[in-house]
Amino acid sequence: MTAAYDVVQVASLGPQFDERLAASCRVLQAWREPRGLAAFSEELRGLRVAVTSVRHGFTRSMFDALPGLQAVCSWGVGHDTLDLRAAAARGIRVSVTPDVLDDCVADLAWALLLSAARRTAVGDRYVKTGQWRALGQFPVATRVSGKRLGVLGLGRIGEAIARRGAGFDMEVRYHNRSPRPQSPYGYEASLTDLAAWADFLVVACVGGAATRHLVDAQVIRALGPQGILVNIARGSVVDQAAALAALRSGELGGAGLDVLEQEPTDAAEFAELDQVSLMPHVGSATRETRAAMAELVYDNVTEFLRTGRLLTPVPDREMQA
Repeated sequence: MTAAYDVVQVASLGPQFDERLAASCRVLQAWREPRGLAAFSEELRGLRVAVTSVRHGFTRSMFDALPGLQAVCSWGVGHDTLDLRAAAARGIRVSVTPDVLDDCVADLAWALLLSAARRTAVGDRYVKTGQWRALGQFPVATRVSGKRLGVLGLGRIGEAIARRGAGFDMEVRYHNRSPRPQSPYGYEASLTDLAAWADFLVVACVGGAATRHLVDAQVIRALGPQGILVNIARGSVVDQAAALAALRSGELGGAGLDVLEQEPTDAAEFAELDQVSLMPHVGSATRETRAAMAELVYDNVTEFLRTGRLLTPVPDREMQA
């Protein structure tokens, strides 16, 4: 007997994507059920492909519920919410949506860097709330051009961030699990040494247990009272309590953060810190990039159903990490 469905969708990726996928594939839209996969039984047996998002994730229990699963196609570049070990143990391939979001995330990293350095968010409030009554009274800020840029994680997004540094006449160095021999940028084997050297440290590495609080109190102290920390990766990479303490004491000069340890949040602990610029985890949130991400998920699903191949699989080394 032919299975009723080929694809199970556990997270909505927006009305346009949902309708398009349903029109071209036999889709079980599990996201419409409050209990998710638990609301189904026999329907799950023949499903070959699952669609999810980095926000929704894919857990070991989801894999257990889908005995015929062969591939998971996820919307987003991160995979810290996807149980890759469970997938690898079952021989299930996983795809994400790299490349198409690199430039937008890198752009936001620079927006936050510039905002934290030049206090643009503070200046906006200063003018709009009627505080601007005389020239020259707004506090001086930090120069960006010609400074030293440190990048934690020289992957696709990290490289895009580093390239933008050239336009600001910056010297760029990076820290990675291992050096990139073809990279034009200097490699620092120690993250603490990179922070001590840098004027700006941008976090662009993967999230997950292996990088939890990688930017700790020691790294933050090394960055110093004139240094600025930017994080567009995952909130878990930075020890937020240590960062807050350093910002309040003046041991850290400023920060631009698109991600926090708890999301969403009212971020009340940052409310009085004018040297911090925040955004609500929107690195890829432009119309153009979100459309491209959805298109890549769709292409991965249809390619796998047609050929058994994923277009943008998670590399084997990361599946086994």
